[in-house]
Amino acid sequence: MTTAMRITATRKVPMDSMRKTALVAGVFYLVTFISIPTFALYGPVKNHSDWILGSGGHTAVLVGGLLEVIVALAGIGTAVTLYPVVKRQNEGAALGFVAARVLEAGMIFTGVVSLLSLVTLRQDLGGAAGADTAALVTTAASHVAVYNWAFLLGQSLMPGINALLLGSLLYQSRLVPRAIPVLGLIGAPLLIAAVIATLLDGSVPPPSVAVLAALPVAAWELSLGVWLVVKGFKPSPITAGMTAADTAPAYQDVTA
Repeated sequence: MTTAMRITATRKVPMDSMRKTALVAGVFYLVTFISIPTFALYGPVKNHSDWILGSGGHTAVLVGGLLEVIVALAGIGTAVTLYPVVKRQNEGAALGFVAARVLEAGMIFTGVVSLLSLVTLRQDLGGAAGADTAALVTTAASHVAVYNWAFLLGQSLMPGINALLLGSLLYQSRLVPRAIPVLGLIGAPLLIAAVIATLLDGSVPPPSVAVLAALPVAAWELSLGVWLVVKGFKPSPITAGMTAADTAPAYQDVTA
């Protein structure tokens, strides 16, 4: 084999813009799953009323807060990355998806701030002599309640709405196999109904119940992320139009 032939054989085909978009969106979706450990990391602060008084450490809470901040930003990343593509199917629904992701991130930040503020109170007052322990325990309970409700609205309700918006766009556009958005379109009403039932009941459900209600939507997001990373978008009128726009000449003939 000649040198020229070896160079040609080993040369990689450049990744087009559509494949890059799918890859980035898929990576963002997979990143949103890194907050799963927070169920265990937040255990001490959520389940032990004396945590704020100095019982145990606070490193786990700080790590959990960092993971949730990453998740919030990655969620916005999924919407911003996919918007130029799915807006060609329905711009209103695509913009709604971006707005819903931003609102979800805002609720996540609200919950994180409520727990991180407890770390500050714990460091400043938890072990101080003469501290009002009853007031500190009450304050801790209120902050945990804020986190629980922010989690319900931000990480339970909003993913259901996101699944309806993006799922309908991907189902109609056929950018991915229809079985993937169907999973989201089925799971979204179940999750939203569970959230509404919780709101009407007035109490946050046990974690096991919340996980079961969110499982179909979580499966939809995971399968979408894996597909976009491994396969990318399926050929469709949308991908053909965007590819043609990318390869169009950057000049116009202005001669008469």
